[in-house]
Amino acid sequence: MPWIDACATDDIDEEDLIRWDHAGKTFAIYHSPEGDFFATAGLCTHENVHLCDGLVMGNLIECPKHNGQFDYRTGEAMRAPVCINLRTFPVKVEGDRVFVEVA
Repeated sequence: MPWIDACATDDIDEEDLIRWDHAGKTFAIYHSPEGDFFATAGLCTHENVHLCDGLVMGNLIECPKHNGQFDYRTGEAMRAPVCINLRTFPVKVEGDRVFVEVA
């Protein structure tokens, strides 16, 4: 599958995320405190709320609606009410660009 140029590395502050829409789907791209980048589905698995409005704490994203949490590195649901993991997508950085494999 092709890698899609999603954003610049400086588009996302450390310990933050942005919403990225591609091919009719919503994704979330994260910049970890360690300087790495990650991508997940952009909607909470609980009630389809946009995660881009949520709070990033370390390696967790907290849904803005019911405060469920996911580890955005693995997609693992970490705190109720979320119980279904987030889908994750491979990410690579080339120069100052972040690429996501959305297959």
